[in-house]
Amino acid sequence: MVKNIPLKIRFLGATGEVGRAAVAVKTSNNQVLLDYGVMINHEPGFPMHVPPKEVDAIILTHCHLDHSGAIPIFHIHEKKPVYGTKLTFELTQVLIEDFIHLSGYYLPFEYLELKTMMRSRRNIGYRKKVEVGDIKFQLLNAGHVPGSAQIILEADKKRILYTGDFNPRKTRLLKEADQNYGELDVVIIESTYANEDHPDRLEMEKEFVKAVTEVVERGGTVLVPAFSVGRAQEILCILAAYHFEYPVTLDGMAREVCRIMMGNTNFLRDPKLFMDAVHMANWVEGWKDRRKATKKPGVIVSPAGMLKGGPAAFYIGKVGKKSNNAVYLVSYQIPGTPGRELLEKGMCVIDGKVQKIKAEVRHFDFSSHAGASELKETVKKLEGNPKVYVVHGAEGNCELLAEWIRENVGLEAHAPEAGETLKI
Repeated sequence: MVKNIPLKIRFLGATGEVGRAAVAVKTSNNQVLLDYGVMINHEPGFPMHVPPKEVDAIILTHCHLDHSGAIPIFHIHEKKPVYGTKLTFELTQVLIEDFIHLSGYYLPFEYLELKTMMRSRRNIGYRKKVEVGDIKFQLLNAGHVPGSAQIILEADKKRILYTGDFNPRKTRLLKEADQNYGELDVVIIESTYANEDHPDRLEMEKEFVKAVTEVVERGGTVLVPAFSVGRAQEILCILAAYHFEYPVTLDGMAREVCRIMMGNTNFLRDPKLFMDAVHMANWVEGWKDRRKATKKPGVIVSPAGMLKGGPAAFYIGKVGKKSNNAVYLVSYQIPGTPGRELLEKGMCVIDGKVQKIKAEVRHFDFSSHAGASELKETVKKLEGNPKVYVVHGAEGNCELLAEWIRENVGLEAHAPEAGETLKI
């Protein structure tokens, strides 16, 4: 008689940290991975190893490297089907190509493995049911970045929700996360912002547009360092929504991402606004355009979002030197990054030297993650009596949210450690 092996969930990364998101779900017959990302430090960090021959499929929530960046490892010697949305794969390809270009020395894979991964992809739409052996799953819109998804997985008569990164609030670019989950047995939830709330979105937009307009009208240039995927396009959409009438320049990888999104407007909340925003911007074609953009009043939207390279590193040297200019940071700034140094100390590397920035420096919180109240609200609304596992949070955020759930909602909640295996 065949012994019935319980469903196992193993946490391979993103436990007590933001980065290397990876969860393995195993039945008696099959095993799938939910994400398999990297930790972006000086040297990339990887999740715990799973032998490729033991993996039947990988399900990818979104393109960000902390969720996607290590998947090519499973395509060194063989092909593994990878499931995700069409837009997620197109954006993932751009981000991993750039990752190989910048960090190839430290990686166990090359472009060839990325190509194999892309040949192994399976594009699926939201709410489409898919089977991998005795595991069924579907993707739900996550509202985090274009193409992002949450995963609802069914196996051994259990329903599991893996939120990945999600945002239950609509933005100019995206619809809010689909939270029509139904009854659940297990929930694996992110906790990036378990300790803070985001400001009111509409108020933040108005404040941002007002501040930008004031700088430009006094003859200044505003540099907006922004992530290539999602944040740069969100900023363009905000400016377009408020009929911003001054020059807007778009540079770096954000241009390629805009091109990709122009072919996938069905993933966007307001395709017309997005197309208007993209057409409003002047796209940089080369160094001549770059220099020109710094010499006239207007807004420059450019990666990298934390000033770690990209054209923004050039622009800061020009824009930062004049007091009538401004640098508006619109993304979270990881400690130790040039953006964080600029925010805390007003200093930045210009012409190879650390210098005081003369331009005005401000931070605007346009986060695409759920804030503390939204995380709590999400848990309060869960149907069934699920066990909740809290991941993807730094500095005690995982335990903080787990404790709040236990005390205030009465559900069993736990912040797992790396390698921990649960039998369901």
